[in-house]
Amino acid sequence: MIAKPMMHKTSIDLNLETLKKCMPEQLQTQSVTAALLALGSNYQAEHYLSRVREDLAALGEIQLSTAFENPDFTSTEAQPKPDYTNQCVYLLLTVPISLQQLQQIFKDLEGECHRQRLTEAQTPIKKVTMDIDILLIRTALNKNSLSNKMSSKQIISEWLIMADRYPFKAHEEVGVEELISTKL
Repeated sequence: MIAKPMMHKTSIDLNLETLKKCMPEQLQTQSVTAALLALGSNYQAEHYLSRVREDLAALGEIQLSTAFENPDFTSTEAQPKPDYTNQCVYLLLTVPISLQQLQQIFKDLEGECHRQRLTEAQTPIKKVTMDIDILLIRTALNKNSLSNKMSSKQIISEWLIMADRYPFKAHEEVGVEELISTKL
C-alpha cells in the first residue's frame, strides 16, 4: 500500500515531555484536525494493516512509520503468543471531526477487520486482527479576536497526548519519534 503523499508538510516541534496530557473522556467534543495513531495486529497482519491504511487514507493524508514486529509482552514460555506487527500513522484529516466521532470510526474499522474483544477468561491467546489506538491529537479551536476594530476568527492548534496511552510502549515511542523527525 502506498500512502498518499503529504501535500502540506509543516515543520512542528513536538516535545513529548512538555505536551499536555489529557484523558480522552475530557476531549470527546474537541475538534480534531490530525492524529498520531498506533496500529497493531497479531493475526494476518500484512492483510489487515494494508486494509486499514487504505481506510485511513480515505479520511485524509497519511504518513507511515516503519512497521515493527514485536513479541507479545504477555507471552511466556508456558503460554507462547503470536508476535505483533506495529506501525504508527500520522493522519491529517480532510475534515475536522470530534474525538468521539474519530474513536467510533476507528472502532468500526476494527470491527470491519473482524476484531473480537475477548477477555482473558474467554481465551488465553487472542487473535487481534486490528487494534487502532490514538496516541496524540491536534485540536483546532476557533478564537474570536478583535484587532483594529475588526472582528476576525483565529484558528489555534494544539497537540495533546492521550493520557491513558502515556507513557508510550517502546514501539509506539519509536514510531512517533520517527514521524516527528520527518517534520510532519
